This record gives sequence, structure tokens and C-alpha cells, in this order.
Amino acid sequence: MKSPVTAAPGAADPDFLLAMGDDLRQGLLPLRVFNNQQIYDAELRRIFARSWVFIGHESELPHPGDYAMRTIGEDPFIFVRGHDGVVRVLLNACRHRGAQVCRTEMGNAKAFTCPFHGWSYRNTGELMGVPVKNEGYRQLDTSKWSLFEAPRVESYCGLVFANLDPAAPSLEESLGDYKWYLDIQFKLSDGGMVVIGEPHRWMVDANWKQGAENFCGDSSHTQMTHRSVLDVGIVDRAAAGSPGKKHGFHVHDCNGYAISIRQVDDTAERFWEYPPEVTQHFNTRRLSEAQLALARRSLVHNGTVFPNFSFLHIGLTDSKDRPAAGYLSVRAWQPRGPGRTEIWNWIMVPKEASEEYKRRAYQVGMSSFGPSGSFEQDDVAVWPGVARSAATVFAEINNVKLNYQMGLGDMGTATPVTGWEGPGVAVQSNAGEGGLRTFHKTWYARMTGQELSAVEAEVGHG
Repeated sequence: MKSPVTAAPGAADPDFLLAMGDDLRQGLLPLRVFNNQQIYDAELRRIFARSWVFIGHESELPHPGDYAMRTIGEDPFIFVRGHDGVVRVLLNACRHRGAQVCRTEMGNAKAFTCPFHGWSYRNTGELMGVPVKNEGYRQLDTSKWSLFEAPRVESYCGLVFANLDPAAPSLEESLGDYKWYLDIQFKLSDGGMVVIGEPHRWMVDANWKQGAENFCGDSSHTQMTHRSVLDVGIVDRAAAGSPGKKHGFHVHDCNGYAISIRQVDDTAERFWEYPPEVTQHFNTRRLSEAQLALARRSLVHNGTVFPNFSFLHIGLTDSKDRPAAGYLSVRAWQPRGPGRTEIWNWIMVPKEASEEYKRRAYQVGMSSFGPSGSFEQDDVAVWPGVARSAATVFAEINNVKLNYQMGLGDMGTATPVTGWEGPGVAVQSNAGEGGLRTFHKTWYARMTGQELSAVEAEVGHG
């Protein structure tokens, strides 16, 4: 998965990238990485073409022939369950002249027919029909002209990922120890988590890395960016997290990933505010005692699997007069340019939940972190300013650097938790950016082929 740094056409300046190593060791990040065409072009090739990219959840394709249009980077693919029951990720491009064979966002189909010249393909990708074949393609071997498909497609807990690099390590190997935290989110109930409805999508004038890093543990922005949500009581301040309070943990350097956790004391049971009708289905056999204990006390979990898959497990309400409802939101930060991102957001709940509760959780999820949600509108009002700053000539010619030093070394007062039963480095503080630094260290490694695994050890804890 590593590649040498070369000055290929459209690639980022290799000297600039390599020099970033010293910056990251100090908790600094060049501003231009959030809006630069050369860097973005290199990301599509070095990161999105070589990483496990989230495609969707198996519950979105319950029946043979079910499909949905998805992307890897900016490349269009068809996420489909074939008539043989196998889930595939097919390049949405006809083998004849390259036109897209699927132009409907989702549905069920036995075949896909190109609107240009009528070549048709089974939902497994095989070419099945060519107009005027006897007159114009008598010697055509149709078995050699199937739709291209992603060479690696694997799933974990129903989450389907694809990798365009046939030599990439397996998905489970890539996730590594971080599976410990994913299992808490996705293996909690007997039937696992299922998607409710279609993913919501909206465009933001921001770089894809901004949302991905935010979900790694930017707890300190809540008190400022989301102040209005706290003031009206949609979420209590303890659940939201505030710097200096001892109810939160940041876990970083876990196979290159990070997670932020907020919880209550050891004696309370919260389970993200799921009601008893849901928690009765939680399966203690699928989790260790340590995992279950953490889940039992949890108010919020949010994390990112590099590059662009994030999750938010939380309990919220849409009114002070109604009880909170727990739900799991998963999202993909889809790159659509150096300064533009399409956010995809799915709402999930335990499979065993009643239809009434699923409707309630969906409503709460959309009202909080949907495209017009109370939290979401706050974030997307702030993020574009970062991308605008990153695109300035001043930032480029002066190599402006951002401060990612919160909680780093002597900057912070908290130390790594001893005896933490999960993997990674856990710090009991919300006043830190160790998770964000982890994200950018992983980004640096994928972009340059140079590991920075010793960053935190060299300069102190995060």
C-alpha cells in the first residue's frame, strides 16, 4: 500500500510532502493541505485508489438484484447484490464506449443496459447482450468483456468496503486492533445494526479531510460551534463534552485510527439512551466484559476509519419534551474537489428495534446530524472558511501552518490512562487533539510511504 514519492503529473510536490514530517512531529499542519489541486490529485491516486473505502451496508441490498450507485474517490461504481447473492462493486462504465450503464440511484435490476449502443450486462457484471452481434461482432468473446469490478470487496459487521489495489492487505488486517471499538458499535445486538431508509447527501464547500478529522475527537469545538444546541437543551453539556471535564476519553494511535468516547460514571447504565425495549436484545456474548462495560456507560462514541468512513453513536432528542433516542450514524466524506465534499449519511439502529422506534430514531438522527440538522448546520457553516483560507495565495507563498498541539506533550495536563483495556493510547481529557494528529499521520504515511508512528512518543503524549 506504500508508494515512493515521485513527481508524477498532477502529483503534489514531493519535497513539500516529505518536509511535512517535521511539522507533524511538532503538532503543525500546513494549511494548504485543505485546498490544493495538486495535493488533491495525489490523494485520489495514493489514498482512495489504495485504501479500503466504505461503499455501503449489506442491509441496503437485502434481495438479489438490489443495487445503489456509489463512488470511490470520484470514480462511479454500482454497489449490487447479484442474482447469485454475491455483493459486488462494479465500475459504472460500459466496455464498448465507456458510457454509464446505470443512471438510477438505486433499485432492483436483473441487468444493466447501456443507453448509448445497448450493450447489456447481468447484475453480476457479465456481458449478456450485444446488438447486431452477428453482423458486427461475430467473433466477439463476450466472456472477456464483463464490467470491470473493484478487485477487492470485503465486509466487516455488514459494512462493505472496496479496495482498488489488488495487493492490499485484507480489510480485517487493515482495521487491526480498531475492530475492538467497531465491535462495540456494530455487534451490540443479536441481529446487528441495520440501515433505515436511504443515505442523505449534501454538498459542502470544504475539504474531505475536515469532516474526517473532526470525527477523530475534536471535542473542544462543541462548546463554541454548537453552543446554541447546548443552550436550548437538545443535548446536555456532559454528553457534549467540554475541555477539562473528566467524563471523556480520546483514544488515538490505534492502527492509524482514533475514537472519542464520552460516558457517565461506573454505576450508571446509559447505552447511548436506547430504551429497554431495545437494550433487551443486546448480546453480551458477542462482546468482552470490558467492551460491554464501556458500552453500558456510553453517551457518545465518534471515530474515523481512514480515509473517509466515520461513525457517531449517540442518544439525542428533537425536543425537550420528548425522551432521547439512541441511534448510530455512519457517514462517508466523499471528495468532490480540493475544496468540495459531498457528505453521505446513513442512520442505523439495532435490527430488533420496533418499527415505531426505528421511525423515532430516524427522526432524531435527521433532526440532529441530517442535512438540515441542528448540529450539522453549525459544522457546515464553519468548515468552508477553512477551505477558503487554505486556497489563499498568502497561505501558499508563506507556507502557513496550523496549530494541532492541543494536549501534546507539555501542552496538556492529562497523561495516558494506565490499565486502559482497549487498544490504542487513551487520554482522559476532552482538551486534546491526539486523534486529529493520528489522522494526519496516517494521511502522511499514505501520501509519502514514510511512517510517522513515533510522533507522539518523540514529543510526548497526546
